[in-house]
This record gives sequence, C-alpha cells and structure tokens, in this order.
Amino acid sequence: MVNDAKFVLSKSIVKEQFNKVNKLADKVSYSFKTNYEVGKILEKETQCLFSVHSFETLKLLNDMSRVIYFAQGWDKKEVNELLHNNVNIFVIDNKKDLNILLNMLQTTNNKITLFLRMKLKENTIHTGKHFVFGLSSGKVNDLVKILKKNNSIKSIGIHFHRKTQNVSEWSIKEELEDSISDETWSSLSFINIGGGLPYIYKNYSKNILEPIFQKLMALKQYINSKNVKMYIEPGRFIAAPAVKLIATVKNVYDNNIILNCSVYNSAMDTFIAHIRLLVENETETGKSYTLKGCTPDSLDIFRYKVYLKKKPKINDRIVFLNAGAYNFSTDFCKLPKLKTEIIN
Repeated sequence: MVNDAKFVLSKSIVKEQFNKVNKLADKVSYSFKTNYEVGKILEKETQCLFSVHSFETLKLLNDMSRVIYFAQGWDKKEVNELLHNNVNIFVIDNKKDLNILLNMLQTTNNKITLFLRMKLKENTIHTGKHFVFGLSSGKVNDLVKILKKNNSIKSIGIHFHRKTQNVSEWSIKEELEDSISDETWSSLSFINIGGGLPYIYKNYSKNILEPIFQKLMALKQYINSKNVKMYIEPGRFIAAPAVKLIATVKNVYDNNIILNCSVYNSAMDTFIAHIRLLVENETETGKSYTLKGCTPDSLDIFRYKVYLKKKPKINDRIVFLNAGAYNFSTDFCKLPKLKTEIIN
C-alpha cells in the first residue's frame, strides 16, 4: 500500500549537524518550516532559536522566547496575540508591517528585538521567478537611526536572505560594507544570515560546502569586529541528512521502477529547489532506471536516471538519502501523509 512508505529520522544526525553549524556563528536559528519533526528534536536537545513564519506553527513549539517570528501581512490582532504569547523577536521586511508593530508596542510593556530585512542583489538564473523580500539598504540605514530611539526596542539587527541551495553568492562581506553605514553598524546588535546552507544531492556536489564554511568563518570575524553578533538559519543543512525516505517497489517494467509513494507526498523539494535525491547504493555505471512515483502525473519522478547494482524486484526497498528538507505532502490524488519513525 502507498502508506507503507515512511521517513526515518535520526536524532543523532540532527545533533551532529547542529553542532557543525553552531561553530560557524554566535547563534543558530533553525528554519522551522524545513521540517517540523527535526525542529521538535532541536528544541529538546539544543539551545538553538527557531525562525517561524506562521502563527499556526507556533503551536508545535513550547518555548516562545526562542522564536524569531517573520511578519508578512499581519494585523493588530495577530501582533497582539504574538506579544501576549511572549514572542518578542521579529523580522520585518516592509514599512506597513513595521508601523502596525510599532503602534501595538505603544499599548504594551513589551521589549522586543527587531530585525530589519534588507535586500541583497541576487544573480542566480532562477531570480526572475522569486519574489524579493526586504527594504533597500538606504531605507534600512534611515530606519535604524529612528528605531534606536524607541524605548520598546531593546536591540536592533539586520536580516537578509540567500536561497537555500544557493552556492554562488557568498561574497557577503563586500555587500555589507557597501550597504551598511558606520553609524548603522554602531547601533546594531545582530546580523542574521537567512536562507540556510546548501546540502548534498545527486545534482549538488559535497565540494560546495567547505568554501562556503570558510567564507562564513571570515564573515563572522568581520561582523564580530564591529561588535555585532552573527546569526545563521540552517534549515536544510540540519534536516536533509538526518532523514531517509524508505520506499517499496510496486512495479518494474522496461527501465521504469514504480514506487509506493510520490514526489507529492514525500519529496516536494524536487520541484521547489530542483534537487534530485541520492539513492542508497546507487552506482555510476550499469543499468539505469527511472524512479517514478505512484500517481498518474508524468512529472511525478524522483530520478530520471539512477544506476543500480542489481535488477530490482517488486517489494524491494529503495532508500533515498538526505530526504529531510521540505518533504511536506500535498493532497494531490488524496495521497496520505507519510509517517516519520524517529531513531537514535
């Protein structure tokens, strides 16, 4: 049956990946939308913060003091509920949302930490299809001058975002030098590097990581030299390697393997970030197969070509690696949500 497929989540790998990135920054904020089950483990096992993007997902966490909440088209009621629930760290990317927050703060005794989200130039080939969030650097510099006088704001930071599998735009130091004035630097407490860190897939080499880590360490040194702390938001880097997707072969014909799950209920990142999951024990030569999901959709393909050591049979297992990022499900064809088995 379709629902026999499952995710297997390793707590030890979650903690191992967290410890790696924890050395790169003053504070780690896990991007909670990447994988909620991974986030629950991090809340219990580490001291990381959580970048949260909707009020509904707050219910999955216990400690609201560790939440960095991203505003997006909110109203007074939502802001009031957040403040009432002791959420006091916010990221704002537009003036209207900022004004709603500032007006609400006049009616409470809350003291908040505020990050202003700043636009950085993007050069990726997919830039045209993405909405670019954030304020211009000029607007950020102007707002910091004003906001540092606000008694309801105990500290100010700047947030910016790089898309999660971005491997080419990490010359951040130079952009910050060009964007942030000396006066603004003196008023800042934090710089938050949003967007996460990339991870390894069939179409992304493991060699991408070390150069990025080196640049991050140099960036931290530069930011700390300004007496400012550096935050990072690794969702994918922590979640992806901690999870395997265990599927079963339903049918084999020609060079096609039909699995008992779908991209639509287990690997939406195939569409979102154009990634191709690695397959356990795949080779570089031999007979190639297409790994097809269980729906009638022609796009429901995990891998167009994967080489396997031996010919698969019905009921054999296919194990996908690094499957923990953005593996949420849709209701396409009424597909069931896959269960997650947690192991040590």
